[in-house]
Amino acid sequence: MSDKRVLPNGLAESVFARVFLPGKLTFGLLTPLEGYPLSDTPTMAEHTALATLADDLGFAALWLRDVPLRDPSFGDVAQIFDPMVYAAWLAAATRRIAIGTAGMILPLRDPIAVAKQALSVDQLSQGRFVLGVSTGDRPSEYPSFGVDFENREARFRDAYAVIRTVMNQSFPIHQSSHYGRLDGTLDLIPKAFHARLPTIAVGRCGQEITWLAEHMDGWIWHQSDLEQLPTLISHWQSACGVQTFKPYGYGTFFELDADPNAPIRWGRGLRGGRNALINLWQRQRDQGVSHIALNMRVSHRSVKDSVQELADYVLPLFA
Repeated sequence: MSDKRVLPNGLAESVFARVFLPGKLTFGLLTPLEGYPLSDTPTMAEHTALATLADDLGFAALWLRDVPLRDPSFGDVAQIFDPMVYAAWLAAATRRIAIGTAGMILPLRDPIAVAKQALSVDQLSQGRFVLGVSTGDRPSEYPSFGVDFENREARFRDAYAVIRTVMNQSFPIHQSSHYGRLDGTLDLIPKAFHARLPTIAVGRCGQEITWLAEHMDGWIWHQSDLEQLPTLISHWQSACGVQTFKPYGYGTFFELDADPNAPIRWGRGLRGGRNALINLWQRQRDQGVSHIALNMRVSHRSVKDSVQELADYVLPLFA
């Protein structure tokens, strides 16, 4: 990716510019910061200490998933805590690392409430918040909220329009199809700590890539096929335009092998020793991957040991 591309207006001074850098690759961690391969529910033991450690070691971001309800058939309840409440907690416990949602399920949430919560965390963290949004991946949750799963793509676009309006305008006038009307007599405060709050798509959100490129500041998808990744990134970059840098990243289940020379193993996630991973990630950086969010959920190895090894041997090669 050319380093001549520039960030969208209002993001150059924000934490977004530290997490997503043209021509660079940064690493984040998906919460909870522990492995629980034999259970659907983490212990959340030492989660604050591990978040602080990740901050001290130089990881770029902590990503919090939005899983409102436990579905035992799905097999994972994520970090248990509500992502916005948890984001505020982690922001208070850390100093530099970005805090992001991955991502808020907009069809199940009131968009004004999401905007209020996001801007509050952004202010309280002094601009370290990134709002990731999605449509979720669990159809079983939708009936509990009285929301139609079949129109989630349209509701997502509608909710996103409300969020951007109340975040970026004062006393806005806006008519929503699903969420209400703003007549210009009310204003949402606070506003963003910097010029505006960065927003990224997490997953496809039921949208075309061209729509995501037009409306979002970046895109984090799931681990992609190695052979297809360059084509996907090229499609994304073309949709964004040659002058604007809008990053592409991915999230993946991850286990760092204790043997630094262990080969990479693909499957339900990414496993391997650090040397093979370094080669892979250098190649993916050159292909245009800007950020990788590592989910230790499948790891049998201590997360503390894993992040320390990554910090000692991997992060310095990319930072």
